[in-house]
Amino acid sequence: MEWEKKGLIFTVDKNSDWMYSHAAVPFAEHLRDDIFRIYFTTRDIRNRSHGAFIDIDLKNPKEILHVSQRPVLKPGLLGSFDDSGAMLSCIVNHQNRKYLIYQGWMVGVTVPFYVNIGMAICTDPRNGFTKIGPYPLFDRNQSDPYFTGTGYVLIERNNWRMWYLSGVMWERINGIPKHYYCIKYAESNDGITWDRKGITSIPFKSSEEYAISRPCVIRTSNSYQMYYSYRSGNTTYRIGYAESDDGLTWTRIDDRIGIDVSPQGWDSGMIEYPFVFCHKGTTYMLYNGNEYGKSGFGYAILNEE
Repeated sequence: MEWEKKGLIFTVDKNSDWMYSHAAVPFAEHLRDDIFRIYFTTRDIRNRSHGAFIDIDLKNPKEILHVSQRPVLKPGLLGSFDDSGAMLSCIVNHQNRKYLIYQGWMVGVTVPFYVNIGMAICTDPRNGFTKIGPYPLFDRNQSDPYFTGTGYVLIERNNWRMWYLSGVMWERINGIPKHYYCIKYAESNDGITWDRKGITSIPFKSSEEYAISRPCVIRTSNSYQMYYSYRSGNTTYRIGYAESDDGLTWTRIDDRIGIDVSPQGWDSGMIEYPFVFCHKGTTYMLYNGNEYGKSGFGYAILNEE
């Protein structure tokens, strides 16, 4: 693959108390014609995650048509799994409903944080999204004993398929807790009750690797493609790529991704959280750069010649 970077689309610079910094984990929803809604996660003045969006015209993505004036999702009730923040992951349109998969945050004591996957549902656009409750969709269990996050869902023949981040351990190094997480797989008949069998889709490729996150899965005519973020050793995030015949067994071919950090600028330190989609024969990638989205998000176009 060869991606042509097109530059920064949007950044947050103290826009408001709730949209104070960061525009992380972007993903797109087609509204009409060439108009797309780009959801992302911002942080408030207290560093808590909130859901937000902008509307753009793909003919000129850098010209922002609209910025959300209130959060799509807010942090949850005191003591709930998302009382420290709600990070949007993906949206699924199914049977006249919109299902929003998100990642709830809680501040930890012995470890810095706890995260788990949540869900919110929209039946009427005028009313926005409503969380299914103060509890996670995925809580910790035998398959995922530490935490879960950044789920990505495809629905195939009424079978809900999710690829998601799963924490596999914490390790204390020089007195500082270090997390380890990879990509696992789950299925559901209704999107609410999930069968998690501990299937690992993208395992660590070396003893130095410790973080694989934010999968984005594309179904082609005869295979599956996955884009994700990974890091190892002392390196920052990079974008990875894998392929599969069935969505269960994957082959990592990170060296084919064809996009990396820039020599300078907003994505020179790291590149992560890809979301890939097609429109009118063109393949687009939304992604974050430096400091986990603090520098905003931009886009690239796949050269398919």
